[in-house]
Amino acid sequence: MTTLIARVAPVFPQGRTWKVVERNFLVYRRSWVMFLSGFLEPVFYLFSIGIGVGGLVGDFRLGDGTLIGYTAFVAPGMLASSAMNGAIFDSTYNIFFRFKYAKLYDAMLATPLRTWDLASGEITWALLRGTCYSAMFVLVMVAMGLAESWWTVLALPASMLIGFAFGGVGMALTTWMKSWQDFEYVQLAILPMFLFSATFYPLSTYPESVAWLVEATPLYQGVALVRDLTIGTVGTQDFVHATYLGLMGAVGLAVASRRLGVLLLK
Repeated sequence: MTTLIARVAPVFPQGRTWKVVERNFLVYRRSWVMFLSGFLEPVFYLFSIGIGVGGLVGDFRLGDGTLIGYTAFVAPGMLASSAMNGAIFDSTYNIFFRFKYAKLYDAMLATPLRTWDLASGEITWALLRGTCYSAMFVLVMVAMGLAESWWTVLALPASMLIGFAFGGVGMALTTWMKSWQDFEYVQLAILPMFLFSATFYPLSTYPESVAWLVEATPLYQGVALVRDLTIGTVGTQDFVHATYLGLMGAVGLAVASRRLGVLLLK
C-alpha cells in the first residue's frame, strides 16, 4: 500500500511529466498533418455557418443588450469547440490504445515514472495539442476582424483552460472504458454539447426549463468565457466559468492518476 501511494501521489518538481510529453512529441513530429483536421473543422464551420448564415442573420442583440454580428458570435464558440475536440481526441482514443493495446504504460511504470507522471504528462500533451488548434483559430479570427476587444489576448489561455478541463475528464473516463464501442458514449456527450451550448445561438433562445441545463454543461462555460473575452463583456461571471473549468480538469487529473494506479499497480 505504501508503494502504491508513493507511485500515485504527485512529487514536485514534475520533471518526469515532460518525459511523457517528449515521448509523444517524438512520435507525432512526422505526423503534423494529423493536426490540421482539428484546426480545419471549426474553420469550415465558421466559414459555412458564421459567414454563410451570418449574411442572412445580420446583427442582433444579446440578452445584456450587446449588439453583435452573427459571425463574431459564432467564432468564440468554434474556438472553444476546437480546444475541446483537440483535448478529447488525445485523452480518450489515443489513451485507450496506449493503455489497452500497446501496453505502453506498463513499460513506463517499469521506469521511475509514477502514475501521476503518466496522467499529468498525457493531459499536458492533450492540452498542448488543443492549444495548437486554438492558436491557429485565434489568428484566423484576428485576420477576419472578429477580435473586437483587447481582452482577446486572453482567449488563448482561456482555450487552454478548456483543453485542461476536457483532457482531465476525458482521460479519467477512459480508464473505465472496456472496448472501442464504449466511445459511442463520448460522441453522445460531445455532439449535443457542440450543437446546443450556445455555440450557434444565444442562451436566451432556450426555454427557461432548458437554459439552466445548458448553463451546467462544461462547453457552455468555455464558450461563455471565450465569448466574453472576444467581445469585451468581461465580468465577475467569467471567474465562475474559469473556476468551473479549472476544478473540472483538476478532478479529472486526480481521478485519472488514481485509476491508473489501481489498474496498473495492483
